[in-house]
Amino acid sequence: MEQIPNPPQTSYTQEEKHQYPTEEVTLPSKGLLYPEGSPLRSGKITMKYMTAREEDILTNQNLIQNGTVIDKLLQSLIVTSIDYNSLLIGDKNAILVAARILGYGQDYTFKLKNPNTGEEEDITVDLTKSNDKEIDESIITNGKNEFQFTLPTSKLLITFKFLSQDDENKITNELKGLKKLNKKSSSELTTRMKYLITSVNGDYEKKTIREFVDGNFLARDARALRDYISKSMPDIDLTYDVEFEDGTVIEDITLPIGLNFFWPDAQI
Repeated sequence: MEQIPNPPQTSYTQEEKHQYPTEEVTLPSKGLLYPEGSPLRSGKITMKYMTAREEDILTNQNLIQNGTVIDKLLQSLIVTSIDYNSLLIGDKNAILVAARILGYGQDYTFKLKNPNTGEEEDITVDLTKSNDKEIDESIITNGKNEFQFTLPTSKLLITFKFLSQDDENKITNELKGLKKLNKKSSSELTTRMKYLITSVNGDYEKKTIREFVDGNFLARDARALRDYISKSMPDIDLTYDVEFEDGTVIEDITLPIGLNFFWPDAQI
């Protein structure tokens, strides 16, 4: 059996990172949801430009297979000394786009099917046109990642948080465990809700939250909560209006992001 090569050395010293050209990246959260003392509180981080060392990361089969390739890439590029796992997902998305621009430029080309002709065409967008979503700062208590929402049907008051990289890691591991128990398991939505919701009617017990999600969370309430989170979460807007060769226009296309987002020649 062919051996998968070990991951490349991805960790730089801070001195090594500062040897490369860098750029400052503004976070969609503006740092408002991070506690005092966190370097992320400033709402900005410094990133270095991509080198051949990062291209080694992007094509490493071991990292690709275990699903950590993008995280390893971003950790390699971030110069500011931060706890990577504390990054909010919306802020991570902005860093992802910044990494692509710093590595391969602002123009991103992907294939999209023209609904009028049925043929795939190359569509090119300017990534620097991606703007941070407007956030309602009135609902934010500085340094506190927790928000209230009254479920419209059951009228229960819940609190929730925006997920961090650490939360995503835990969700991924829990879903893997569920898949081992039942290969047909399809519980990503409810598992994610168990991490998003922090209390139900003032009860912060994890057992209470899990029992609520599994047995009493009405579908229409779940949809309302997802919609509210989607509208209020600090993030980067990755939707574009695209025009095909025959003049057909589709609005609000969400950019496809995978390994080819960084390196089209990778053929992965």
